Amino acid sequence: MSDMTSAADAPRSPGRPRSVRADEAILEATLDLLAQGSTIETLSIESIAARAGVGKATIYRRWPGKDALLTDALRRLKGNPPAPPGGSVRDDLVLLVGAVGHNVDPRAARIMPCLVPRVNRSPEEYQLYQSIIEPRRALMREVLRRGIRTGELRADIDVEVTMAMLTGPMLIQRVLRWHPELDEASLPEKIVDGVLDGIRAR
Repeated sequence: MSDMTSAADAPRSPGRPRSVRADEAILEATLDLLAQGSTIETLSIESIAARAGVGKATIYRRWPGKDALLTDALRRLKGNPPAPPGGSVRDDLVLLVGAVGHNVDPRAARIMPCLVPRVNRSPEEYQLYQSIIEPRRALMREVLRRGIRTGELRADIDVEVTMAMLTGPMLIQRVLRWHPELDEASLPEKIVDGVLDGIRAR
């Protein structure tokens, strides 16, 4: 048994923090297995434990089951969304739209497209996806509502539809590479400016 396993599985004294190294190893093992082709159904706690070099008990002390572990692993894969500085609505929206479909971790290119068909077929995986995406929607929703409050945007806009108009073009370009001649660096600004033309207060 590895040093990591024995250290992680050893009885802990009251108040002793759990091993951050074991947490990292477990999350990384989960993402590695998904990137190598494991499906959510075939992925098991046993395989994750073996890959991470820990015992199953170490995982169950941290997560109640596979679904909770997957949620944390996929959130790690996506990373934290950018925090809008709260300046102009336009600048905040450009920042958020620029983050749509953008992943620093190269494993995301192999993992995320494989999840799309499963999300459409499985209510459980759809809920998992929503739990990851909703905090990002909440940030954009608040920027739009702030624009309504300050008078920058029309009071009668449909916030949810507006979010779909802002995120849809960026997502389809990054996930499907829909149009090879579009410049992804300038695309967020062009999308935001195009949508703002229709929703700015007159």
